[in-house]
Amino acid sequence: MDTRQKFALIGAGPMGLAAAKTLAEQGVDHDGFELGDDVGGLWNIDNPRSTMYESAHLISSKSMTEFTDYPMREDVAEYPSHREMKAYFQDFADHYGLYERYKFGAEVTRLEPLGGNGDGWRVAWKDAGGEHEAIYAGVMIANGTLSEPNLPHFPGAFGGELIHSSQYRSASQFDGKRVLIVGAGNSGCDIAVDAIHHGVSCDLSMRRGYYFVPKYIFGKPADTLGGSIKLPMWLKRKIDGMVLKWFVGDPAKYGFPKPDYALYESHPVVNSLVLFHAGHGDLKVRTDIANMDGNTVHFTDGTSSEFDMIVAATGYRLHYPFIDRQWLNWQGDAPHLYLNAMHPERDDIFVLGMVEASGLGWQGRHEQAEMVARYVAGLRNGNAAARKLKAEKAGDFERATGGMNYLKIARMAYYVDKATYRNAVTGWIRKLTSA
Repeated sequence: MDTRQKFALIGAGPMGLAAAKTLAEQGVDHDGFELGDDVGGLWNIDNPRSTMYESAHLISSKSMTEFTDYPMREDVAEYPSHREMKAYFQDFADHYGLYERYKFGAEVTRLEPLGGNGDGWRVAWKDAGGEHEAIYAGVMIANGTLSEPNLPHFPGAFGGELIHSSQYRSASQFDGKRVLIVGAGNSGCDIAVDAIHHGVSCDLSMRRGYYFVPKYIFGKPADTLGGSIKLPMWLKRKIDGMVLKWFVGDPAKYGFPKPDYALYESHPVVNSLVLFHAGHGDLKVRTDIANMDGNTVHFTDGTSSEFDMIVAATGYRLHYPFIDRQWLNWQGDAPHLYLNAMHPERDDIFVLGMVEASGLGWQGRHEQAEMVARYVAGLRNGNAAARKLKAEKAGDFERATGGMNYLKIARMAYYVDKATYRNAVTGWIRKLTSA
């Protein structure tokens, strides 16, 4: 099989599927590699690397998340479950004929460039038939950002059960246990609600404060109320902050710490239940962990309590174990790539889906994939806009933050401002289309 004119595409989650679709539309031949036995990425709970749990749902509404050219069915809930999401991606892959483009049960183990830009890449993988390798024109990495647990070191030794949230699957794991959730991001708060209903007790340890957004405002999904009027950030913060005070109140009265950053400088928590349970006394908010001694956990405010189980909902690290970091222009906590996808010096390696923004949805990621697919096709066809983009990404560039002062933490290292990012990406799509 001659693969030297093809790209190797790694991953069949939503980002990988968007890439497979847009590459096919632009006539860029490729082979897909997927570790699991089906599409869906982490939304396929049976995927070996999935970090999904049974009660998981989208934190954004379906209308703000779906691919524009493939809407979700009318009977799908406004906040779909992981099962509905998996079915959606299966239908998407079937509709666009993407299954035939993938090798399933195929784990990519090594990516190595044969030389300089355009000289090709050696791709090694293993499957049920053994180990294989082939030479490809380039590689596109779309294996996701939420598979490698970030498990911090806790001082002391815990005598109970300590797991990362990636190991959590079902609320029955909490039966008969005093539970401590560490980390109050979206997953941490979701899991805390499960523990409240199934455990003996549930406490939530927080290092910093969060802004809480209800799922519904005025009876509609909160993320659908932004409107078409683009407001300057100072005014948007003022208006949205006022709305949150109306519908959420002050979380500090339940013991939650106040955020030490401005609204939108970190991802908000979209959860309508965690504050409800805190107000009913079902959830006790704790400070950061100072140390552990047996089943006793001591907190930084001097309090302590006994627990049977700790769930560290402490997020994930970017993880591309099959390629050396030097080939990704890695800087700090993440690769430094033009529009979070394009290597400044090479046109044969791309990282897709390494982008987060409030409200970006799958469509924003589809646009990223389309930009890359049109760029690759444009270089091959001598497209003038592709040459201009090649020069642009080779110069000095900054992440598309829109001037936002995002928190300097690992999970925000690839966060962008949605409007700034989508304007840049769709701008290049228009140029690549018209040239």
